Amino acid sequence: MPPEPNIDALLDIADEVAITWVREQDGLAEVIDALATCGRVALDTEFIKRDTYYPRLALVQLNTGDHIYLLDAPQLQLGDFWQALSEVDVAIWHACGEDLGIFYLLSGCPPLTNIFDTQIALSYLTGQLQMGYQQALDDQLDMHIDKEQSQSDWLQRPLSDEQEQYAIDDVRFLPALYLSLEYELKKQGLYGYVWADCQLYASDLYDAQHVEDEAMYLTMADYRYNSQQMAILKGVATWREELARSTNQPRTFVIKKQAVREIITEKPSNMRELAHKTTMHRSMLRLYGEELLKVIKEAKNLHPAEYPDCLLPPYRSKNKVLSKAVQQAIDEQVEAIGVPANVLMRKKWLGQLYEVIAFDKNLSELPEGLKGWRNKWVTQTLIPVINKHKTELQQGMGINV
Repeated sequence: MPPEPNIDALLDIADEVAITWVREQDGLAEVIDALATCGRVALDTEFIKRDTYYPRLALVQLNTGDHIYLLDAPQLQLGDFWQALSEVDVAIWHACGEDLGIFYLLSGCPPLTNIFDTQIALSYLTGQLQMGYQQALDDQLDMHIDKEQSQSDWLQRPLSDEQEQYAIDDVRFLPALYLSLEYELKKQGLYGYVWADCQLYASDLYDAQHVEDEAMYLTMADYRYNSQQMAILKGVATWREELARSTNQPRTFVIKKQAVREIITEKPSNMRELAHKTTMHRSMLRLYGEELLKVIKEAKNLHPAEYPDCLLPPYRSKNKVLSKAVQQAIDEQVEAIGVPANVLMRKKWLGQLYEVIAFDKNLSELPEGLKGWRNKWVTQTLIPVINKHKTELQQGMGINV
C-alpha cells in the first residue's frame, strides 16, 4: 500500500509547478531528458479535427511532477518525444481515446503498455463509465476547473490567456488525481485490474487505428442485413473511407451514417433515386453521385459466393432463465471482488461470449477482455452457467437445435 496522499499538499505542489513553452526543436531535449527520469508523467493534447480526416495536433501538455511543458506541436519534430513517452513507467491520461489515436497515427509506435487512464480507474470506484475530467476533479480533489475553451481554435498563435490556462489545468492536477486513485484502488485490491484494463484499452485503440479500409464496413454492419446488403455496405464504406482520406475530410462530410443506411435499404440505381431516397448531401451528390452509383451497382452484381458473411444474430428470448442465471453469476462476482457489474462484463463481451458458446467455437475466439484477469471466472463459473442453458441460448439466436 502506498501512503495515503495528502491532497492539500499535492494541490499546493500543483499550484507552484514550473511552466515552460517548447517552441523550438532544441528545447525538446530537456523534455526527453525529463521523461527518462520522472517515472510517471501526466499528459493531454489539444487538436483540431472538425473539418479534416487527419487530426491536426496543436499542443501537447505534459506534467512530470515538478514541471509542466507545453509543446508547440506544429513547430516541432516529435519522433524522439513519442519514443521517450513510450518508455515512461506510467503515462497518466484522462479519457485517452482520441489522444492515443493521434499518438498512434503520428508515432508509428506499437501499442503502449504504460497507460493509466483515470477515467477507467474512476469507473471501478463509481460505476460511471465516462466521467469527465471536470467532474473527476470536483469529486476526488474538490477542485474546480473551467472547461469553456475545449472547442476553441488551438492552432491560433498566440493562444489566448484563457486557452493557455485551460491547457495547463488539463495536466496540472492529473498527478494528484492519479495518486488519489492509486491509493483508493490499492486499498480495495483493484489496482491490478485497472492497470490491465488500461493496457487492453490502449491495445484496442491501436487496433482501431489500423483497421483496413475493406474492413471498415463492419463498424456499421447490422445483423438484419442480408448478404447482398452486406456487399453494398462493404462497397460503400470502403469507397467512403478511401475518398475521405484522399481528400482529407471527415467521413461524415462525404456521406453520413444515416445516408449509408438508406443506401443499404433502398439500393438506389440512378441519380434520381439516390437524391430522393437518401439524405446524402446535395453537394456530395453532385460531385460523387455517379461514382457512388457505380460502387453500388458493382456490389449488387457480385456473385452471391463473393458476398461477405452476414452478422450472427444476438441472443433474444422472452424466456429470461438464461439472462437471470448469467446476471446472478455476475452479481456474485461483483460481490466477491468489488468491481461494478458494468465494468466486470460489458454487453459487447457477453454477446461475443454467447456467440462462442452457441456456435461451439474455440475459446481462443473469446474477446480479449475475457482473456485477462476475468478469464478464470469466465471459464470456471460463467461458461458452465451458460452451458446449462445452451439450448435456450441457441434458440434465442435462431439456431435450429
